[in-house]
Amino acid sequence: MKVEERLLKYVKIDTQSDPKSDTIPSTLRQKDLARVLVEEMEEIGIEDAYMDDYGYVYGTIPGNVEGVETVGFIAHMDTSPEITGANVKPRIIENYDGKDIYLNEEVVAKVSVYPFLEDYIGKSLMVTDGNTLLGADDKAGIAEIMTMAEYFHTHPEVEHGTIRIGFTPDEEVGRGADKFNVEAFNADFAYTVDGSEPNCVAYENFNAAAVTVTVKGISFHPGDSKNKMVNAINLAMKFHGLLPEHMRPEYTEGYDGFNHLMKINGAIEMVELEYIIRNHDEELFEKQKKMFENAADYLNKEHKDAITLEMKDSYRNMKEGLKDKMFIVDLAKEAISEVGLTPESEAIRGGTDGVALTYMGLPCPNLGTGGFNFHGRYEMCCIEDMRHCVDILIKIAEKVAKRKAG
Repeated sequence: MKVEERLLKYVKIDTQSDPKSDTIPSTLRQKDLARVLVEEMEEIGIEDAYMDDYGYVYGTIPGNVEGVETVGFIAHMDTSPEITGANVKPRIIENYDGKDIYLNEEVVAKVSVYPFLEDYIGKSLMVTDGNTLLGADDKAGIAEIMTMAEYFHTHPEVEHGTIRIGFTPDEEVGRGADKFNVEAFNADFAYTVDGSEPNCVAYENFNAAAVTVTVKGISFHPGDSKNKMVNAINLAMKFHGLLPEHMRPEYTEGYDGFNHLMKINGAIEMVELEYIIRNHDEELFEKQKKMFENAADYLNKEHKDAITLEMKDSYRNMKEGLKDKMFIVDLAKEAISEVGLTPESEAIRGGTDGVALTYMGLPCPNLGTGGFNFHGRYEMCCIEDMRHCVDILIKIAEKVAKRKAG
């Protein structure tokens, strides 16, 4: 099966995760895709394929070369909670002409907004109908890993060591590695296939934290409220205004950190603000968290105990965990070069399962998938780039076979 055919199939299965759920996986619908993947893995000859109780999928491609390291490839099954993943209706635009893409009559991907679309002229793009996300994040990665697995099954003459495959739930809600069985996976190192450009291998990412700000007010009849009412809505706005405007994500790029207000809910008596904090630099990351504490302390001087913070670290920059294992990154760069692309590295402005896995003892940088504009209705995936990604995975496995274990 072609890699794009797999993606067309997978994106039609709703696997949206739920950050409010306390179950594992956070939504049972993720297991719908997991069952499909186990069945496909068995069909292509992966005899030990299975889904565990938590919805994780595992399998092994036995090696035909002894004495070499075991490499793993990992992708996540869930899609972002930010926009619906139900009733996805994908289509492929062949030989893209470089003009605005009408996803439907009202939703148009304009070249003036996305000038990089001109880089895809003459290529084939998978798009949505403008009403949902596509789900290439990260079903493109799954499709590429599955296509690689089928290649090795149909080409037994190609030398490779043992290859482990893992598909995780709940990556989009920050819990994708929570129940990943690193010991049973038993790989020397792995790669998450969860990025964008096929020529990019990433080994840096944000340090991340989540902050919930609770603002308590005092309600009075507005006609009799002088010196009595404390409007939590106004106080919440004042709190948000104390954070630097230039550090909002819409004004940042590259190594810039940000403070992102994700949600606001409430009324006069209570308002809740939900933020995420991101920075690649650990020292600057700690300073950003201190900004929130200082803003709360400042306002609480006037309104005692009106504002409380709940702050929790989400993940760390994997760079520190990989600094002594950079040969893993070098292997990927060599593979990228051998398929005719120029390798690049860039810091991920986000995180992957590989971040947590690296600190759980499984070194795990990130590879591209060919998708872009993730987490929205303008999400797309380039078919030619997906095929390059498959070739890169195959090359990595071949190159590992040429290394001696240890």
